[in-house]
Amino acid sequence: MVASIGIELAPPLTRHCELTRILSRSHKKIDRPMLYLWTKTLHILFVMAWMAALFYLPRILVNLAEAGDQPQVRERLLLMGRRLYGFGHVMFGVMMLFGLFLWMHFRIGGGWVHAKITLVFLLLAYYIATGRYLKRAAAGGKLPSATFFRWFNEAPLALAIPIIYLVVGKPF
Repeated sequence: MVASIGIELAPPLTRHCELTRILSRSHKKIDRPMLYLWTKTLHILFVMAWMAALFYLPRILVNLAEAGDQPQVRERLLLMGRRLYGFGHVMFGVMMLFGLFLWMHFRIGGGWVHAKITLVFLLLAYYIATGRYLKRAAAGGKLPSATFFRWFNEAPLALAIPIIYLVVGKPF
């Protein structure tokens, strides 16, 4: 009856191939959003890991400044600091790779991204400064006071708040 009104039925194999082609096209549409979500998830995870190192290194410096002439305590704190500093470098590198992938592959952009990147590089400069204080302490150099490091510890928070606002609000 269908043939009598001019509609041709495709052979079963052709219908199967057509269905496979349609499904494979729709699969690619699902792939890109999932890739974006996984990339963003991993970027956030490594940001959190780097921020943990960023927040804890100054606490180690506070303890080093208060340790005085206790060589065992100083050595333990220096070991912890060196390991945490190395961990933070790796976390920063992986975080940047995922961030660059988000920026370049998914074309995430706008003025807010440039402002965010500027603030992230200020955080990186802060991180490098903590590493220099740690190296100075390891070489036996004099460190600023524990009170200085307690205030120094607040700088990442002062930079993290506007970064989070830029990411969430995307104001420009």
